[in-house]
Amino acid sequence: MAMAPPRKGENYELRQQLNSEYRDKRADAIKRVIANHTIGKDCSGLFPDVVKNMQTDDLEQKKLVYLYLMNYAKTQPELVILAVNTFVKDTADPNPLVRALAIRTMSILRAEKILDYLASPLSRCLKDDNPYVRKTAALCVAKVFDLKPELCIEYGFVETLRDLISDGNPMVVANAVAALADIYEASLNLPDSPPSDGTSTPPLSAKPNSELFIIDGPTLTKLLVALNECSEWGRIAILNTLARYKAQDEKESEHICERVIPQFQHVNAAVVLGAVKVIMIHMKAVTREDLIKSLTRKMAPPLVTLISSPPEVQWVALRNINLLLQKRPDILANEMRVFFCKYNDPPYVKVEKLDIMVRLASEKNVDTLLGELKEYASEVDVDFVRKAVRAVGQVAIKIDEAAERCVGVLMDLIETRVSYVVQEAVIVIKDIFRKYPHSYEGIIPTLCSNLDELDEPEAKASLIWIIGEYAEKIENADELLGTFLETFKEESYPVQLQTLTAIVKLFLKKPDESQAIVQRVLQAATKDCDSADVRDRAYIYWRLLSSDPAAAKSVVLAVRPPISLPQTTVSPAILDELLNEVSSLASVYHKPAATFIGKGRLGAEEMQRRALEPEEDNAREKALQTVVAGQQAENLLDFDADDDQPQPNTSASSSNLQSLSMFGNSSSSTSNGITSATISNVAKSTNPLDELMDLFSTASMNPPQSNHPPPIAPKSTVEGIQGLQDDHDAFAGLSGLSSPPTTINSGSSNPPQQSNTTGGAQDDLLGLF
Repeated sequence: MAMAPPRKGENYELRQQLNSEYRDKRADAIKRVIANHTIGKDCSGLFPDVVKNMQTDDLEQKKLVYLYLMNYAKTQPELVILAVNTFVKDTADPNPLVRALAIRTMSILRAEKILDYLASPLSRCLKDDNPYVRKTAALCVAKVFDLKPELCIEYGFVETLRDLISDGNPMVVANAVAALADIYEASLNLPDSPPSDGTSTPPLSAKPNSELFIIDGPTLTKLLVALNECSEWGRIAILNTLARYKAQDEKESEHICERVIPQFQHVNAAVVLGAVKVIMIHMKAVTREDLIKSLTRKMAPPLVTLISSPPEVQWVALRNINLLLQKRPDILANEMRVFFCKYNDPPYVKVEKLDIMVRLASEKNVDTLLGELKEYASEVDVDFVRKAVRAVGQVAIKIDEAAERCVGVLMDLIETRVSYVVQEAVIVIKDIFRKYPHSYEGIIPTLCSNLDELDEPEAKASLIWIIGEYAEKIENADELLGTFLETFKEESYPVQLQTLTAIVKLFLKKPDESQAIVQRVLQAATKDCDSADVRDRAYIYWRLLSSDPAAAKSVVLAVRPPISLPQTTVSPAILDELLNEVSSLASVYHKPAATFIGKGRLGAEEMQRRALEPEEDNAREKALQTVVAGQQAENLLDFDADDDQPQPNTSASSSNLQSLSMFGNSSSSTSNGITSATISNVAKSTNPLDELMDLFSTASMNPPQSNHPPPIAPKSTVEGIQGLQDDHDAFAGLSGLSSPPTTINSGSSNPPQQSNTTGGAQDDLLGLF
């Protein structure tokens, strides 16, 4: 026996008023129900009582009831059927607003039971005399397709949408285009459903296909005609469709560009960016230079106008402009002044403007830009000041002729003695030295005099790199580097790495004066440092210096290629893909849409899973080929290289060929010359990683019992290397440089005396090779 509802409380009072015989009380009760729902109260228990009030001539009350149904239809799916008769009746109401409201609400409820009753009213509304009802019904088709595609195909709703493109009302055309575009995207991700019983297949008319929205010549003409007459939302839908359209020839591309150019004058930023997207896509097929210049020139004013928008819209426009300039830098080549930062610009807008100004920098406007950047360096926003100083360095790297002027600006900023400005300037000057080596060595004393101002790891590492790179021209380089060596343990890992490398450079350039300091830094890096990277690099330097100084000099003092400023932030392929998504989130994030949302109706996880599915078929074959290729290469773990290798078992290869045929490889060999027999042989072999792990297992700690002599470690001094003393007199001081410490026994020149003791477990792996 069902429990009776409580006879007190707010819901009880509302239920009484909803069933009142007075019309005003019922209307007030419905408003109270909607108000309670708005603030988060559960009103699902009033569902039957609210449904009773659907049959009314009051349009406001009907809208409120429909709003209630849209929110609670999911929680009361069994009771939604009570409203079907009223919905169907309202779709035939004389008032077009009621007809449109009814058909829209029925498609939003997302209930299976409602869909069965929706087909006939929707067919009637798609052919209604009133354009408002037709445009509403057009969007309903896309919602129904999302729930039940077979219903749209079976009743011919998609064909009716195609006919609506020829409608006389531009809003109907725009909504039909938007609905067809959504249906097209959704249909691309619909799986092919297999037969239910294995013998019968559903009729083809009930199956959706991926060619639901194909734009042809007549359709293109209708879209271009409706473009100038519909609302801004309709224009966006049509522009997105035109961007997806592939022109048949160059003449058609020129025609589309000419018809879309008037949209540059629209007040809505989304329409302007949509028009820019269409122009950028169809300009690829245009070969006339005069037309390309004309289109480029006409794109500049609307983009400049977007800069005067509110900050949020302005930032979105700047992100899209940044993307456009990476493809066509000449669009805004003469408009750099409009990107100058204002005092009241938000920080995120200033950063974007700064990036765009660097992209627009040229020999003609570089003086104006440097003056502006110098002003930005006196702002109160520390992050923005750092980016402004870094922009000066980017301009120097980009424009060779302006490098000297940029260095002058940086030196003026260093003279301000502001800590964060000085440190950022040192970082930037390091990049300038990498671009123009041995060009501005006169500023090095000024940099070294600001050594005490540096407290950030990146700035310290930059100055240490400069000192090490120009150690032969700095008289007190050993003293400067010694200050960093005193606090070596407390420094960050990047500073430790740069200190180590810089002192080794100093030793290679001034071996007589810096033997003590290089010994100290190698000892500190190998014994006192807890970073594996720093320790490993120290051991490598130690081995090189103690065995072959010539090799060390060729490695450490090698000539490095100059750096350059990248023209794009993404690869060219991704840039073209992002230009096809201008005025969307993809162009704002500068990432393809597939990286942060799903394609169509798929989520990110579902898309990732589907992307991996095709690779699963070939994963095993690729893995086996990799293993075979590794075995055919030099095996660094095989210490008994002279032993005969066992011959592969070819008897089992023929039985495994058929098992590999499922991967689509029916031939006897692969493109790399690896036979299927070898692959099948490897499939039965042990895992090569097990052999690697055996090196560190307890059982393998003892040295292998073999007839080969134990590995000889490198000599501790240069004297043990034949011919080195005569050719490298400058490194005679190396004779006092001892080998790496014996904690890993890497420099021991005495072979292990007992092969069966556990002391062999501490042998240096580098010595084994």
